[in-house]
Amino acid sequence: MKMGRNAPAKTLDNPYDWAPRTITGILEKQEYLGHMVNFKTRKQSCRSKKKLENPPDQWKIFENTHEAIIDEETFARVQELRKNKRRPARTGKTNMFSGLVRCADCGEKLYYCTSNSFETRQDHFVCSTSRKRGKEVCDTHFIRAVVLEEGTLQHMRLVIQCVADYEDAFRRALGAKRSEEVKKELSAKKRTLQKVENRLAELDRLFKRIYEDMVNGKLSEARFQMLSDDYEQEQADLRAKIEMLENEIQNQEDQAENVDRFIRQAKKYLYLEKLTPKILNDMVNAVYVHAPDKSSGHRVQDVTISYNYIGILPANLLYDVMNGKAA
Repeated sequence: MKMGRNAPAKTLDNPYDWAPRTITGILEKQEYLGHMVNFKTRKQSCRSKKKLENPPDQWKIFENTHEAIIDEETFARVQELRKNKRRPARTGKTNMFSGLVRCADCGEKLYYCTSNSFETRQDHFVCSTSRKRGKEVCDTHFIRAVVLEEGTLQHMRLVIQCVADYEDAFRRALGAKRSEEVKKELSAKKRTLQKVENRLAELDRLFKRIYEDMVNGKLSEARFQMLSDDYEQEQADLRAKIEMLENEIQNQEDQAENVDRFIRQAKKYLYLEKLTPKILNDMVNAVYVHAPDKSSGHRVQDVTISYNYIGILPANLLYDVMNGKAA
């Protein structure tokens, strides 16, 4: 009886030879997070043996049904990386920035351009919109790969130096605080939230009580209406306050966690000498290349780097942190 997928024939020099779709299936499998995923496929009828794939929004996911073998953060990062697949050029060359570098004006990806006859210094990136639709739609955003790599490396070194030598000032510049301060503020807000929720529950009980008093003749209808209006207004105010507190707590927890994550990542590369795909993916979410400015007679081009967890860090902000001028 034949079961399973058709697999390529094995060879002695490569006995495993896993097919690309097998690797893709492993990387995208949510079951490894400890979840059970049902209704991935369907059949048109009970007589049909052919399985049809359902879109992900029709899947039913039951979380934490078994032990996970990979954490949520790593899984999410892998899915992000898979969106920026680095397809080799016709020459077989690849570049670590492929999929990460984008046009600062139109937001589209920059094509990696190379040739067998190119020297390393000649490899470059160019805006895909400009290439496909013309300069009238988007100016040519051209940058050489070696220039992009060197500029990114220098900025990353500056960021890492700020984290290593001025961590407290770096946190303040990002609007974050030390974990001890965050814990105290969050505890105070959570206590306030609990009091508000208790009062909301108490108002429900009071409303029920005055209604029973009105029915039993202990309270006039006019008095009941006045009290119920007051209670309803207070409940509306309390619900708004609960929503505000919950949002503040969530935002503060997310911000503190994201800054902590970035600092941990940066401290892994305190002595950064050379960029590698792993380091770049660990630290950087996207690189935006601006159109060159030639008004001064020299070609000047800005590059903006968006880091994982915290976004864009302008160089002037980093210099202010190092010079003690950051807020």
